[in-house]
Amino acid sequence: MPTVVLGVTGCIGAYKACEVLRDLQRRDVDVHVVMTKHATEFVSAMTFEALSRHPVFLDQFALGAEGDIRHISLADAAQVLLVAPATANLLGKFARGIADDALTTLYLATKAKVVVAPAMNVNMFDHPAVRENLDILRARGVRIVEPGSGYLACGWLGRGRLAEPADIVSAAMDALGLTASGDLAGETVLVTAGPTVEDLDPVRFLSNRSTGRMGFALAETARDRGARVVLVAGPTSIEPPAGVDVVQVRSAEEMARAVGDRVGPATIVAMAAAVSDYRPAERAPSKLKKTPGEGTLVLTRTPDILATLGKSKGRRFVIGFAAETDRVLENARAKRAAKNADLLVANDVSRADSGFASEHNAAVLIDAEAETELPLMSKRALADRIWDRVLALRARPAPKALAKRAARPARRK
Repeated sequence: MPTVVLGVTGCIGAYKACEVLRDLQRRDVDVHVVMTKHATEFVSAMTFEALSRHPVFLDQFALGAEGDIRHISLADAAQVLLVAPATANLLGKFARGIADDALTTLYLATKAKVVVAPAMNVNMFDHPAVRENLDILRARGVRIVEPGSGYLACGWLGRGRLAEPADIVSAAMDALGLTASGDLAGETVLVTAGPTVEDLDPVRFLSNRSTGRMGFALAETARDRGARVVLVAGPTSIEPPAGVDVVQVRSAEEMARAVGDRVGPATIVAMAAAVSDYRPAERAPSKLKKTPGEGTLVLTRTPDILATLGKSKGRRFVIGFAAETDRVLENARAKRAAKNADLLVANDVSRADSGFASEHNAAVLIDAEAETELPLMSKRALADRIWDRVLALRARPAPKALAKRAARPARRK
């Protein structure tokens, strides 16, 4: 059984470490917990002892049950040292080699892979000292699970919130060399993500609010489940996942060409991009100037990539997405039929807690057999649920095969 030492530091995000611990256990990982003194102000050591079924390491001078030196024995047993949350103070100590408590002493003593998930105020995260410490740790091979953006415990809005437990666990499993289930091994998955941008002139353009997070989560989880992934991405402000083939595009026409050029070997296509439906009929070579009176903007349709894939999919599995603001299910059902998609993921982007620019989403999965409503969850968790449904549908016999089976005469006993 693989062993992870989970370091917990003094931050409001410490409560999420309990979720991280349980999720690791569900993946048959043995978890030992090391806490700083400040961490116990947020979650008690007894909580982690009950969950891990191991004594919590708090005192660097305390000996183990066998009289062993615990920061040495745990450092030797660990295959991964995972710190979640990791405060600015902890990152500074790790970067500068300061060992003044159980966790920092264990860090210096271990040869295990190290993963840290920072969590702090946005100004602290952006401080040059913190950025420098993170760069030092990256250079030493420490994996950083980037924090999320949103409302922080201090009431501020910005980057610094502890990453979702699923993302932290995924990083730890990757460090262990254990991908998720591997149930997409042998598949080639093509994913589109982000918006497209349709230029009006050198200054202005038409686009939408997509950030690419949902498509990136699909690409990342498909990679973790063993697939070869090609990601065609429109302009976004977030980094695409590592370990996938990334093709950067700008307009709907560029995305259509990129998909057409690369779809050949794909066994599954997930069209998560928010492709612009219209573009300006003409792109002005220079900035358009104001003119007296009302102006008219002439638009023309962009290529319908999903419909094109649906018409010629053959045995390829095609996933579509429907971002709706009203009559969500009615519109999504019609879209699935019109585009000939095997599965359609519908979500209400008018919700304040999900959809565009959010790290969370809620959706309804619509296929020929059923409609499955999924509650609000992280986009990574939703991506895994989508792949689960894809695999379940692909495991079913095709309708023709079922008809042939029903037509066979019963065997005589």
